[in-house]
Amino acid sequence: MIPILLTVSAYSANPFVDAMDDKPVSAKFRGTEWGDNIDEGEIALTARATTTRIAKVWWGAVFKIEFSDLRSRAPEPRKISPDYFIVTDERIVLLNEENNEAAVKTVSGMDQPPEFEPSHIYGITNGSFSHEDSLWKTTVKLKGDLCIYDSNHPSGTNRLCDSYLIYR
Repeated sequence: MIPILLTVSAYSANPFVDAMDDKPVSAKFRGTEWGDNIDEGEIALTARATTTRIAKVWWGAVFKIEFSDLRSRAPEPRKISPDYFIVTDERIVLLNEENNEAAVKTVSGMDQPPEFEPSHIYGITNGSFSHEDSLWKTTVKLKGDLCIYDSNHPSGTNRLCDSYLIYR
């Protein structure tokens, strides 16, 4: 499970994201990692997570989350590519394009938020959300001050999963 920490927003009604300006905000990140090259199952991972608002529009914003100073006992050093998220009053959506930097320019020039792929919705501000795509089953739900994203795939003898906790 990987927690992503984002805070309350001043520009919109999305309670999970904050950006008073475009200055990067960093926080220490703790989670676990696992993989074929890790014999122990799961091992602790720490990193510095830096969130930067890189575009602001009347209907929301685009944020970039980068991880640095990754530390774990894994035999091979891990690298995590930056993630980009479109944030509106009601959704946190993964920007998943081949060239995210170019996509940010396109999105930031739009009069309305783009149409979202259901599989790219990672956060909500009310209700619950579920989506199935082939064998992948994804749910996003609120529990108190948490938004819980859980996506699972039964892959042979191993189960693939992707989980995030987003705190208010």
